[in-house]
Amino acid sequence: MTELQAERAGQRAAESLGVPRVEARSKRLRYLDVLIAVAAFAVLATLPFLVSSKALLDFVIRCSAFGLFATSLNLLVGYTGMISFGHGMFFGLGAYGFGLIMQRTGVPIPVAFIGTLLITTIVSAVIGAICVRLKEIYFAFVTLAFQMLIHSLILSWASLTGGDQGLRGGIPRPVFLGVDLSNHMHLYIVSCALPVIGLLLMRQIAQSPFGYTLRMIRDNASRASFVGIDVWRAKLTMLAALFAATGGIIMCLFVSGAYPEFAYWTISGEGIFINMLGGVTTFLGPMAGTVLLLILNDTVTRLTDYYGIVLGIVILFFAIGLRKGLMDFAVEWYEQRRDGAKESAR
Repeated sequence: MTELQAERAGQRAAESLGVPRVEARSKRLRYLDVLIAVAAFAVLATLPFLVSSKALLDFVIRCSAFGLFATSLNLLVGYTGMISFGHGMFFGLGAYGFGLIMQRTGVPIPVAFIGTLLITTIVSAVIGAICVRLKEIYFAFVTLAFQMLIHSLILSWASLTGGDQGLRGGIPRPVFLGVDLSNHMHLYIVSCALPVIGLLLMRQIAQSPFGYTLRMIRDNASRASFVGIDVWRAKLTMLAALFAATGGIIMCLFVSGAYPEFAYWTISGEGIFINMLGGVTTFLGPMAGTVLLLILNDTVTRLTDYYGIVLGIVILFFAIGLRKGLMDFAVEWYEQRRDGAKESAR
């Protein structure tokens, strides 16, 4: 049999196994994801015309920044099985990188955005080349050590970063392509567009062959390496860091500055807590967890000074009571009800 005949035979075998149908279904799902993203953006964009509350719009912007950050963390935790205690360093790096570029150079905002992502790529490649060789708890604590190193650098390099006062003086916002980010409405629209695009990209990554490679590494890294997967290179991919930095850029624009708290270890802790609240086995779990955490923050801090106690009770409820995130619990409950309905129909 010639090579061409073998290829055609393989194609016929694949068709008999339904591979074209699988590919067609995959394409339909991608189109569905795009339609959902467009619909979500349309709803968010029309929200200011339906609600006059500026506080609600600010809440959506904060959800955009932290939701993008938390979902990027879930690429490590939920899809790759790499629990990072230092992922917040990239959130802070995005905020400081973008703010410094705009303050020191005055370049157009898209150029500063791309420059910030390039800086994040370089830093994450250096840190990742060291950390991904480690396993489990060692990986988690070395990432935390690097975050504390970056936080200390921010505090000590006061001539560049402003030290513990952060970047003061505001962030220049020159108009580009008719977009004026000094206008709150324009800032809101951009802050909605960036996470929608980011979430759509992460969704496509999660459903791509690379995403399933990450799942294989999570389930059994040794077996993945046996079948020819370069585990170290797959883990080193800096995609999660870039999306986290984008969240930091949104926060930098929102507060018109950057502060050491953006790179402190508590940001990483909030990211992990958000994933605990929302769930790590469903893609939108981190977004749901972000909304819950911010509502919890805003509500509890107004009602009581004992925020830590309330937060501890919530953690215990999810860790001991539900034993999973809210979206994970909802999906599992729905599947059980659906399976029960099928059984009763029989």
